Amino acid sequence: MAEPKADLHAYLLGLVKHLTGCEVGYFGDTFGRPFDGPPGWLTEDEDPNVDMWATPDESREEIIGLYLRACAHSDATIDELPLDAGATVRHWPADRNQVTLHQILVHMIAETHRHAGHADIVRELIDGSAGLRLGNDNMAPGDRTWWQAHWNRVESAARQAGRG
Repeated sequence: MAEPKADLHAYLLGLVKHLTGCEVGYFGDTFGRPFDGPPGWLTEDEDPNVDMWATPDESREEIIGLYLRACAHSDATIDELPLDAGATVRHWPADRNQVTLHQILVHMIAETHRHAGHADIVRELIDGSAGLRLGNDNMAPGDRTWWQAHWNRVESAARQAGRG
């Protein structure tokens, strides 16, 4: 297994930043429900990829706190609007930017699911932990030596396949 990489924490927090922006945009702006104190990185002046990593001046507490606030704002939108409430996603192509709350819910489930998978991979790269939870990891049986050998087999196969 690769050595833990502390610098990956910035990417893990970046996924939280990205999902914060998605929550604010899709459940806020799309439905005309502005978020109080939108994240500074959502301005058009910023680097277009700034939401995918934490900058040195952003704390974990700040990013996670903002995400929790954004989720509470989203929850209020979901609670207050019917599933067929219509809206426009301004940054989507005109032929498909007219949406309902139901469509945005499905979109955000997929968005969050995809990035939760990314977060799981990054977390494993950081500390080597894997699986569902302590005491029920739902992983194939094997000690650290077995997993290292498995990782080596997979890595070798990938390198060989890359030569073809």
